[in-house]
Amino acid sequence: MKKTDKKRVVREGYARIARQGGPCCGPASSCSCGTSQAREVSKGIGYSEEELQAVPEGANLGLGCGNPVALASLMRGETVLDLGSGAGFDCFLAASKVGEEGRVIGVDMTPEMVEKARQNANKGDFGNVEFRLGDIEDLPVGDSSVDVVISNCVINLSPDKRGVFSEAFRVLRPGGRLMVSDVVLLKPLPKSLLDSVEAYVGCVAGAAIKDDYLGAMRAAGFRDVAIVGETPFSFKNYVSDPLVQGIADGVGLSPEALSEFAGSVLSLKVCATKPA
Repeated sequence: MKKTDKKRVVREGYARIARQGGPCCGPASSCSCGTSQAREVSKGIGYSEEELQAVPEGANLGLGCGNPVALASLMRGETVLDLGSGAGFDCFLAASKVGEEGRVIGVDMTPEMVEKARQNANKGDFGNVEFRLGDIEDLPVGDSSVDVVISNCVINLSPDKRGVFSEAFRVLRPGGRLMVSDVVLLKPLPKSLLDSVEAYVGCVAGAAIKDDYLGAMRAAGFRDVAIVGETPFSFKNYVSDPLVQGIADGVGLSPEALSEFAGSVLSLKVCATKPA
């Protein structure tokens, strides 16, 4: 797929998700629709029951592959930017960490997601959170204006990951921090998966090789790039996941073929800093 086609596919796919809820791309997920499924997915990737109860209903769509807010060590008064903010889940959690004197900005390229997030912010009376429509490769955010950039299972969807990290570097203040949870690969995927629309929206086909992903962060100027945690996708999760089953059926993959690449997909948690 061309870059423009990939962005269109992702935008259309996540517009559907905004309207109906789910699916998701976490390693512990069932990727089904519904609030209860989203809660179980989120618990499986590191969110506490307290965090799940702290956000407006409808903010958690079960779309993550980690909990970047918990790992970012946010402090009161900081300005936080969430790349690919979806319905606002991580933004609302960050808002409670930075307090009324802090600020949280969510950027998403899907109008339906931005509208849903704004509705959730109004429901929860989050006065220190705002949502902006825009691409993460061309952020509608000023230079050196935020303290922390977070992202959760989104950068893998971008066809220009170096551009994303360059933009994150641009908007961070000197000494600012980056914390992302994302999906990466240990080896290239079969061409049938790379060309699959379902696999792209499902956070698989767009994922980069792990070393290339980390290299793109360093090339953007980030230092102290460190892996905080990584979780392999098990074969059991792959064959039992309705989303993955749909991907496999769509490209004609057998269970044996699935097993060949299942272990090469990782959920990665990475932090980095912009030099002071």
